[in-house]
Amino acid sequence: MSARHTFFQHAGSTPIIPISAKILTIFITLILLSNFMTNFMSLQLSQRQIINLTNTVLVDRLKELYTNAGSQYQLASFSHDTDAAFKALEVTASRDFTLPNSLAVGIDRSGKILFRACANRNISWPNWNYDAVLTELNDNYNNNIMEGSLRFASPSGEYFGVYKYQKDWNCFLIRAELRKDTQRDTYRVLGIISLVIILLTTGFLGIGVVMFNRLFESIKKINESLYAMQASSRLSLIDISKAPNDDITYLAASFNALSSTINNLLGIFQKFVSKDVVAKAYEEHTIALEGNQRELTILFSDIKGFTYRTETLGNEIIDVLNVHYNRVIHRVHEQNGVIGSIIGDAILAIFGTQKTGTVKSKDAVEAAWEITTVTAELRKKMIGRRSEIEKSRRLTEAEERVFNAVLLDVGVGIDGGNVFYGNIGSEEHMANTVIGDNVNSASRLEGLTRIYHLPVIVSSYIRDETQAETDRYHFYEIDTVQVKGKTEGKHIYFPFDTQRFNEDEEQRYLVFENGLNAYYKGDWSSARTHFLKCGLDVAQLFLDRIGLGQAPEEWSGIWVMATK
Repeated sequence: MSARHTFFQHAGSTPIIPISAKILTIFITLILLSNFMTNFMSLQLSQRQIINLTNTVLVDRLKELYTNAGSQYQLASFSHDTDAAFKALEVTASRDFTLPNSLAVGIDRSGKILFRACANRNISWPNWNYDAVLTELNDNYNNNIMEGSLRFASPSGEYFGVYKYQKDWNCFLIRAELRKDTQRDTYRVLGIISLVIILLTTGFLGIGVVMFNRLFESIKKINESLYAMQASSRLSLIDISKAPNDDITYLAASFNALSSTINNLLGIFQKFVSKDVVAKAYEEHTIALEGNQRELTILFSDIKGFTYRTETLGNEIIDVLNVHYNRVIHRVHEQNGVIGSIIGDAILAIFGTQKTGTVKSKDAVEAAWEITTVTAELRKKMIGRRSEIEKSRRLTEAEERVFNAVLLDVGVGIDGGNVFYGNIGSEEHMANTVIGDNVNSASRLEGLTRIYHLPVIVSSYIRDETQAETDRYHFYEIDTVQVKGKTEGKHIYFPFDTQRFNEDEEQRYLVFENGLNAYYKGDWSSARTHFLKCGLDVAQLFLDRIGLGQAPEEWSGIWVMATK
């Protein structure tokens, strides 16, 4: 599956947005709002000022039109040509037009248009609804208000301007400008300023990104380390070797100190409890008194002749045990097992508590053979050391006893099934444990390794589960035993490792298997022959058991154990 690209790291399904991005976004947003609002207010004030200035200009131009109207009235009085007078007034007004929709109108009190001039030839004053304007002008006249400002609507938009009553013509002279004409330049300036603001903001944004990236480089490193810790579920130290001496770096240094403390405590905790309990405590941040029925595989390993070794070595037995367990526990962990408990010379390992994708019984069998291998390697090393010493002298009697004491040998018993697995005790002190008949059975199977002279003995549960997964191990039945306290016999097996032993060795177990079948059937004479022929140590036990006699009546093939 290809990796999916994302812009942000995630904590679960929640995206983690960098603080620098948040700060930069807020900063840029506020700057843009501030600039746009300031310029908009400035332009609005400027627009008002423009309107005021325009009104002042209109007043001046209206005065000029008023004066010309009086002059044209005198001329019309002599020539009796009012049309020429009004035409002259249109020409006079048109000379003052500076905007596309400038307007000059003369309208008498009855509403008759005496003259009109407009920079936009498409405007037709009679199409306007001027009744409201005329009403306002007449109302002002009746209130003895002969001049002032006014606003009125048109198809082209809103006009603003000034007016003055001309008594000679008995009309109102109006000089007005279309508002959007005065705003057009304002909006153009606003657009230019906005573009400049955006360009400058974009440039400063790039500079800000670079500066913020440098400023928050230590935060970025902290986040990268935290993301890595989250992915690996392990605490690690943040690299602050090149970080600046600011409060963020101090925060990272404090985190490193806390991380080191937690790692030390976690390491100590990990040495006293099983790995699955450590993992659960790390994920859930708590350990409770709880447990349930689970199907697990139990491995029990014990050192043979431990009493003799303790009497011989004294306190030094601890050093020997530590050397032994250091290798054994490592092998158990390699095979996905956890250490349930260490009881003096015995070790209890549990398989199946973790999701590993492997078969727990197969892992346990492989761990059993690894345990016997590392123990044999330790014996071989001790024998080599003895040979070196004996090149110069013979061992003393005391040294001989010590040598025999350090030649550790172990037996391994494995069984599995439904057991109780969890934490028991109290809120003040608790222990992780496994309880069940199969746990006791694994211990008994380990004890049988001394009787049958075999390094590893397993139950039928282990055989069935392992054979379903691999054909590496050939399980040869050793006996059917009824341990003390039980009413039924139980088949026990030796897991022959085809990768550790050769075909000649396996052939001996095949001969033993034939002898065992004859033994079960009560044909002890044939069984004796096969047991003698195979030459295995385990066969000697059966030879001693059957002697030269015959199978008793009602022989079931089950050997009843007198002790646990």
